[in-house]
Amino acid sequence: MTDNEISEIRKRLKHDKNNITVLKGCYVSTKKEIMTEFSQTVGLLSLEESETLFGILKKTLSGRAGRNLINISFSTEQVADSEEHRLLMRLRDSELNDSEALSALYQRIIESFPTDDTYMIFVGCDKYDVPNKSRNDEEMPDDSDEVFRYVLCSVCPVKLTKSGIGFSTADQQFMNVGADMAICPPEIGFMFPAFDDRATNIYNALFYTKSQGDDYKNTAEALFCTEYPMPAEEQKENFRTLIAETAADECSYEFVQSVHEHISDIIDEHKTTKQEEPLLLGKVDVRRVLEDCGASGEHIAAFDEKFDAAFGEKAEISPLNVIDPKQFEVKTPDVTIKVSPEKSYLLETRIIDGTKYVLIRAEEGVEVNGVGIRIEEQQDTSDSQKVTN
Repeated sequence: MTDNEISEIRKRLKHDKNNITVLKGCYVSTKKEIMTEFSQTVGLLSLEESETLFGILKKTLSGRAGRNLINISFSTEQVADSEEHRLLMRLRDSELNDSEALSALYQRIIESFPTDDTYMIFVGCDKYDVPNKSRNDEEMPDDSDEVFRYVLCSVCPVKLTKSGIGFSTADQQFMNVGADMAICPPEIGFMFPAFDDRATNIYNALFYTKSQGDDYKNTAEALFCTEYPMPAEEQKENFRTLIAETAADECSYEFVQSVHEHISDIIDEHKTTKQEEPLLLGKVDVRRVLEDCGASGEHIAAFDEKFDAAFGEKAEISPLNVIDPKQFEVKTPDVTIKVSPEKSYLLETRIIDGTKYVLIRAEEGVEVNGVGIRIEEQQDTSDSQKVTN
């Protein structure tokens, strides 16, 4: 799903926009037992209550594609005949009225969700008359050829709030406010089927994870029985290792800086041209970046094998998972320097009197603990040279 398609569904998750009439779910104890199941008619909720609950479901479609929102693909064999796909189809086609399918969903989550805390599982089913668009890309509300019916599920921790003191406007006095249980934003969730090309795609689902690690890999695999894509944090670490190993003794400050700039330019170009498809880099794309940044032929020769070992032979990675285009960081065991990427030229590495330094150019406006200081000009008689490793 593209960012625009995800956004289109997110905008529906308001009390007056969607066709979700009932929210179903269960409350799970610390012993991984269902304490209670519920079926809440949305029409009986107050405006504030319904907006709060739809806000929770909306969180399940938040974050960045490829990082928090993971596209899950089913094989043709799974769609044709598999228990996991049949379960999702039963939930959708019954509009959550299949109690056996609901119970099976709860159990798959409970058996794989890695927590000893209490949490709630919310499930809703929506029907969306997808409006066609004009040549000017404007929606035509009264013209629709597609009804997109989908299930949205959120798994939310329930935390005990602290007791404290509050003020009662009715009694005009301060009073103790006891502890209570509060529903937190979702840790994971999913939407099935996917909304691809603004139409139903039962070969795909969208999985949400608040964490960028592999904390919920087991839950995703329990739900979809398919290989979970490499998490964003693992992609970042593998990419850093790949750069260091490929460049080897050529891995200088200038080389890493250049790689960051090249990938940032690719991200900017994708954004400027307003391409809807998520930006992904394959092995050929990454190799070209390293060549353009000055990696030698000798080191590039071993790149393909290293890439396959790090990501997989036909893998594609999101550049937004491996660099932060808004931040550039230089780190030593004792000091971390963060600078805007367009100002990274203010840093350089040198060897002075045999000691390695990271130098920061400082013309004016230098403060120490909030106090402006002067930097006195001194006679420097030492020899210096740029770091070459």
